[in-house]
Amino acid sequence: MEFRISYFKEALKEPINIGGLLLSGAAAAYSATAGFIEPTLVLAGALVLEGVYLATVPASTFYRRIVDRRSRHLLEEHRRKQRLEMIKTFDPREREAVEYLSWMKKQISDNYKKFARLSEEPHQLRELESTWEAFVDLLDEYRRRKNHLRSINRQTVENQLRQAERTMQLADPATRPLHEKNVEILRRRLQTFDDIERSVKRVEAQLQMIENFFGLVNDQVVTMPTPEHIMSLDFDSLLSSIEMTKEILQQTAPIMGQLDSLSREANQMRPSLAGERR
Repeated sequence: MEFRISYFKEALKEPINIGGLLLSGAAAAYSATAGFIEPTLVLAGALVLEGVYLATVPASTFYRRIVDRRSRHLLEEHRRKQRLEMIKTFDPREREAVEYLSWMKKQISDNYKKFARLSEEPHQLRELESTWEAFVDLLDEYRRRKNHLRSINRQTVENQLRQAERTMQLADPATRPLHEKNVEILRRRLQTFDDIERSVKRVEAQLQMIENFFGLVNDQVVTMPTPEHIMSLDFDSLLSSIEMTKEILQQTAPIMGQLDSLSREANQMRPSLAGERR
């Protein structure tokens, strides 16, 4: 499930709001015994103030920034749990790749502290954690797209297209538009299939790059002449390529749904075309 922050609920839970409500209740109780003012008036005033508070504070940009900063660790924890649950769904070979990089990440950290004789590692090495998380996310996207492609028989679609094109050429003017529509759908299915296939190849190359980069970093750490030598590793290029791949995947995400939609549309047209042939 997606992690979402409810600013309204956060505002309700604020100590200042809870304290105000308690004071209002205490004031109403005191007025009832002292007789200075009607308790209903005290409660009505408290409700008005509460309404103003809930109408303004949760919508405030300043308050939302405070809540966002405060909830950042909750979001990170939520994503960490989601990622661990996702890893459980991987097949043994995929889990092995994830666990190997996790082990490599620890080896790099241990080796750096050992050979550099420093207790803390540079921020470049700390970015390996984000890179490992990106590897897991990309691997999940890769397997889903790969499985999607495996569920489609491209050769069958190509055969259907060739048959549809021949049928279209022989069709009479009244039924030709229907066959043209079928040909268009089949061509779009093949084009969409190609688009998904290209994205799969890109993700596969990105995954291999991350794996090899971890190995390179470990080699460099073990053989580095000075601790500063680690700064020469091109972390920025790797992180930039990962971000670019993620953006491409976001842009092509609707394509998978389009392929399913085109498949259903083609299946719906087959009874009509069969009726025309009869």
